[in-house]
Amino acid sequence: MKIGAWIPSYSWERMDYASAEGIREFARRAEAIGLDSIWVVDHLLRAPGLYGVSWLDPLCVLNHVAACTSRIRLGTGILVVPIRHPVLLAKEIATLDYLSGGRYIFGIGPGWYDREFEVMGTTIKERGARTDEVLAAVRRLLTEPNVTFEGRFFRFKDVTIDPLPPRMPQIWVSGGSRIPTDKSPDKAFIAPTVLRRILQADCFLIRNSGRHDWVKRDMQTAREFVAQQGRDPSTLMLGHVQFLHVADTRDREEALRLQRPHFERIMGTHRPWPHLQECYLTGTVEDMCGRIEDLRSAGLQYLILGAVSTEVAQLDLIARHILPRFAEA
Repeated sequence: MKIGAWIPSYSWERMDYASAEGIREFARRAEAIGLDSIWVVDHLLRAPGLYGVSWLDPLCVLNHVAACTSRIRLGTGILVVPIRHPVLLAKEIATLDYLSGGRYIFGIGPGWYDREFEVMGTTIKERGARTDEVLAAVRRLLTEPNVTFEGRFFRFKDVTIDPLPPRMPQIWVSGGSRIPTDKSPDKAFIAPTVLRRILQADCFLIRNSGRHDWVKRDMQTAREFVAQQGRDPSTLMLGHVQFLHVADTRDREEALRLQRPHFERIMGTHRPWPHLQECYLTGTVEDMCGRIEDLRSAGLQYLILGAVSTEVAQLDLIARHILPRFAEA
């Protein structure tokens, strides 16, 4: 199993310029401990009730940390593509690909927060159709010169993106079952539109807002779907994103006590603590590793871990307790 980490690119209410050094330090340390990749979360706005925080702009952050690192791959996990214009997005991706030496992974999803769609002049009802159209346009813009595109939402003629990347970045499609809440439109199953998107992807990146057994069910559902469509399911990588806070104790109750304030600072308090424990990696290191091993046994190939704090020491704890058990050499 390969392992990456989310950069803690949190945007708090009160920040100073000095705190940006923490992002640079985190990126350098992630590379030094041998992680395969570093990732960024994308939320344009704060989403009260589902998250208690916002995040810095993802592509800006990846361009920044590309200059702080030399080997580690860089991914958007995930980029909310339906609120973006495909030509501008293609230009941003081409620039990042160039500056990073081809290290970018294009992780995408349709988003779920209706307010972000409203302020960008669209509606969440169009998110699926816009996601597919933006993705189709960006694929062409990053692989062809002189692109003319006629879609439902976007139309342009004879557009060439410079620099044109030597190859299309890998596309990782996010989605999966979510524990229903009154703040999210997503359901406790994979939408058919997501399955069709996965069919054309390099990796299915299963999100962390469902129950543990649902993650395994989603992996199986995706495998079966691509096989039914005539694709060898072994060609689809299976990945999963997870939040955690590693507590260096064998006492489960003490670990949960230490973890809870970090989770509630990031997630807010709309979802009760038992709900957060269902969705995310909590408890002792053995508890966390037990869940990870169960997913690996079910076929998981890639795991992205996100600390719910800005503490670089969390990377050292991941390196000590998790990488030796699971990281692919």
